[in-house]
Amino acid sequence: MEEKEDILRADLAGKENAAGKAAQRGKREYRHLEHEFPPLFDEDAETLILGSFPSVKSREQQFYYGHPQNRFWKVLAALYGTAVPETRGEKTELILSHHLALWDVIDSCDILGSSDASIRNAVVTDLPMILDQTGIDRIFINGAAAWRLYEKYQKPVIHREAVRLPSTSPANAAWSLDRLIAAWRVILPQAE
Repeated sequence: MEEKEDILRADLAGKENAAGKAAQRGKREYRHLEHEFPPLFDEDAETLILGSFPSVKSREQQFYYGHPQNRFWKVLAALYGTAVPETRGEKTELILSHHLALWDVIDSCDILGSSDASIRNAVVTDLPMILDQTGIDRIFINGAAAWRLYEKYQKPVIHREAVRLPSTSPANAAWSLDRLIAAWRVILPQAE
């Protein structure tokens, strides 16, 4: 009988330990976050590329598309025939020299990690501010989540159509780099 009780206690302790570990792994809490870095643009910008909200890595680096697996910078480098930019300065030069602008749809929200699907209580960025200072005539959206957020929150305010592009995120593994480059070619001005 004592042996049976020891086995039951060990089994129960094992289950509690496993449940505790699972809870630790799954323990992700919503955090209310603000977009902490400014849009990247100058008065010569003609094309705006919008993401949803900065990922954890982008927030750490205080710059756009900071996750090393995100293919955004590789796609742009391929489109414009340049080396993949490594530094913030090189990335800024790539954007501004091709009359691009970068920003996000969301200025603040509650979010779990980097999960766009978890975004709630969203407050939008002030897109009219950037549009009023530039000659932006084309808006492209990086990914489905950013598209949904744009359609829900931004389009009713600015009344501008945008083109949805496949996400450059590593989570979009179904799209190879070559497929992304082909799809993103639409951001190039007609003359290029």
